[in-house]
Amino acid sequence: VVLLDGLVACGVPEVVVPEAERLRMAVLVHLPLGDETGLDPAVAADLDARERAVLRAVPAVVATSDWAVRRLVAHHGLDPARVHVAAPGADISPLAPGTDGVSRLVCVAAVTPRKGQHRLVEALAAVADLPWSCVCVGGLGHDPEYVGQLRSLIARHGLEERLVLAGPRSGTELDATYATADLMVLTSYAETYGMAVTEALARGIPVLATDVGGLPEAVGRAPDGGVPGILVPPEDPVALAAELRGWFGEADVRRRLKAAARGRRAALNGWAATARSLAAVLHRLPDEPREAA
Repeated sequence: VVLLDGLVACGVPEVVVPEAERLRMAVLVHLPLGDETGLDPAVAADLDARERAVLRAVPAVVATSDWAVRRLVAHHGLDPARVHVAAPGADISPLAPGTDGVSRLVCVAAVTPRKGQHRLVEALAAVADLPWSCVCVGGLGHDPEYVGQLRSLIARHGLEERLVLAGPRSGTELDATYATADLMVLTSYAETYGMAVTEALARGIPVLATDVGGLPEAVGRAPDGGVPGILVPPEDPVALAAELRGWFGEADVRRRLKAAARGRRAALNGWAATARSLAAVLHRLPDEPREAA
């Protein structure tokens, strides 16, 4: 049995497909390769074809959400019986005390076009009269050109003192960042799930995010049906700004979202559940390798 990361396997069918006749393989797909934002159409089409060849050749594909399963089945014409879910876990952490209960915003995402931080900047510029501060945590080395454009946009709106690109943080430093958060914000163009969302909810932090991909699943619901976040249409900084203004202006909204976030926190599945889901897929692999399609 061989478990392969799709970020590697899906780009090299010439390596993987012949081995499907020898090995019992499963491929874990984080994000379809051709879905990466900003790719040249020809590059995206080539990655798409490579990924399709790999996923059709292996006996099991593992995705990170029900939405991602539907996307892979429809896009690549896969047998639904061979595509499985193993949603990322979120181990419950101490409740975040926050700052003042309203004004500290945190975004945790690599600074890339797919994560759409420029939309967050535009929305925050539209509510510059409100007393917010925002820290964006995430790697700055993936797309230096985009980072440069983002810094220019922040400067153009005069937000340098209020919106900080902090770079990557992990461990206790990331924990400390979450501890100060009153609201998690995420403006992605595409997400197969949204681990940063569940990491925030695991600390009782409400979420404001774009309604794309698997993010609605990550936000989820508390056991009593309460929704611990607000989802806005993609490509709509105006809607994002309106929800931010509502967050600041409506104490009842904040109370409802915080209560739902705490309820969702208690119901989150940890990484042990993810491991069990993945183990079940591997356990059910056929005894013999399948013939490549």
